[in-house]
Amino acid sequence: MPSTRDLTRRIRSVKGTQQITKAMKMVAAAKLRRAQEAVENARPYADTLSKVLANVAGRTEVSHPLLERRESGRVWLVVVSSDKGLCGSFNANMLRLIEKDLKAGRWADVELVNIGRKASDYFRVRDFSVAHEERDTMNNLGPDDGPRLGGMFMKAFTSGQVDEVWVVYNKFVSVLRQETTFEQLLPIEPPAADAESGDDTADYLYEPDAVGLLATLLPAYVETEIQRVLYDSAAAEQASRMTSMGAATKNAGEMIDALTMLYNRTRQAAITKELIEIVSGAQALGD
Repeated sequence: MPSTRDLTRRIRSVKGTQQITKAMKMVAAAKLRRAQEAVENARPYADTLSKVLANVAGRTEVSHPLLERRESGRVWLVVVSSDKGLCGSFNANMLRLIEKDLKAGRWADVELVNIGRKASDYFRVRDFSVAHEERDTMNNLGPDDGPRLGGMFMKAFTSGQVDEVWVVYNKFVSVLRQETTFEQLLPIEPPAADAESGDDTADYLYEPDAVGLLATLLPAYVETEIQRVLYDSAAAEQASRMTSMGAATKNAGEMIDALTMLYNRTRQAAITKELIEIVSGAQALGD
């Protein structure tokens, strides 16, 4: 049985850990609120752009390089993870699922684009081809990262370096729920037109023309989708971290209670033993 001194040290150590996890939970909650605001602020623009693109693409036969479909099957898989840990199974579940799909041959010829330190570290020691990696983007996420990455992906696609670009990330659903999501980014699949938006047979007058309009809408759509994915992943990361740190704080409290009870029992046993020795000594002297 450990001594009371050892138990005191363990209780003090667990209390220190509990204070750290509690502080991390509060920080994650504050960051989550900001991340949710970023997602909510970007959503109206993304939804409106998607509707405009759906209406224009559904009423014109104009082609564009970003809509071109090819058969050779060279794929970039963009993996969006976190730069930091201590966020539960946020990264582990997604990375294991990706590795399972890669080994199962979901894509014949695939290269990875790792966004986030955790994905970079995970696939660096495994036998998969990596085309590009960024290790500090998610920790310093800004409004220019989506256009920058979107431009890189569109350049690789239009130059013929790749034939498809897919993105996989943890989608923020709620504080307690994040979903691993696979989405095809390129070639662009125009969103379905909204049946409630009006007469589907109506035509538009394009200014300057349909080609110029699509040349503006399609790159903006790709950049907006990448930015949305990054914001979604950032919000999901903070939600997962807040949940895991809350659970760690609760577990630390339960451990402190158990150690305190053990400490009290050990101390009481030592006191009882000393009393028995005193009584036995006094009785022996009396005899």
